[in-house]
Amino acid sequence: MKIRVVVQGALGRMGKEIVSALCQEPETEIVGATELSVTTDSLVLPDGSGSVPFSTDLTPILTDTQPDVLVDFSTAVAAMSAARIATDKGINLVIGATGFSPDDIDEIERLAQSGGVGAVVAPNFALGAVLMMHLAKMAAPYLDYAEIIELHHDKKADAPSGTSLLTAREMAEARGKPFSQPPAPDEAESRGKTVDGVAIHSVRLPGLMAHQEVIFGAAGQTLRIRHDQISREAFMPGIILAVKEVMKRKGLTRGLPALLDLEETS
Repeated sequence: MKIRVVVQGALGRMGKEIVSALCQEPETEIVGATELSVTTDSLVLPDGSGSVPFSTDLTPILTDTQPDVLVDFSTAVAAMSAARIATDKGINLVIGATGFSPDDIDEIERLAQSGGVGAVVAPNFALGAVLMMHLAKMAAPYLDYAEIIELHHDKKADAPSGTSLLTAREMAEARGKPFSQPPAPDEAESRGKTVDGVAIHSVRLPGLMAHQEVIFGAAGQTLRIRHDQISREAFMPGIILAVKEVMKRKGLTRGLPALLDLEETS
């Protein structure tokens, strides 16, 4: 039986890619969609298979279509509202919105537990980016200095990116202490946002998609680990994986490493 999916934000840049990917996946079926503003009550699917109910109001869409999974890559505020509605109806969550506070994540965890459903929340669904972070964690105990340069398109709302913040925190956790820092220059604000001793530098420019480089330094050497994403297509295998895996899990799963069996070797 196919996994029934509703997509929130179906006309956004990510939403369109997700709808297309789910239509192409033999094990999933889109049964409904929402968007902030709609001019019709049905969304025509890109594979020519027909149309699905479409609305600005998530509640009737979930009630009428009874999906297994809600996929939400909209905004943190919209995703929190959607999480409350979906978990109350026993619907699993795959969330890729960024900008959540720690309290938001804690609430999603409580909602998933009380609703008896699974929730996968990740700042990045590109498998290459997940592996980049994993390799950075492996290197972290052996090199005392590190900085991150993250580059994204000019429409990205947050800076630093959720991926870069998580990378820095997990690198410090892997070494058991913050990274060392060189003496601060006179204009310390030029050093970027510092997280656990890691300076994070954010670039926002047209022509970029999503890129991150972790640079480790030690006496006489550097180590660079870089991931370049050139299209939103890169997210789709990770999203499809999460849609399938969330059906098997209860409670909150943070990030994709657990789905890729990377956590025990991190």
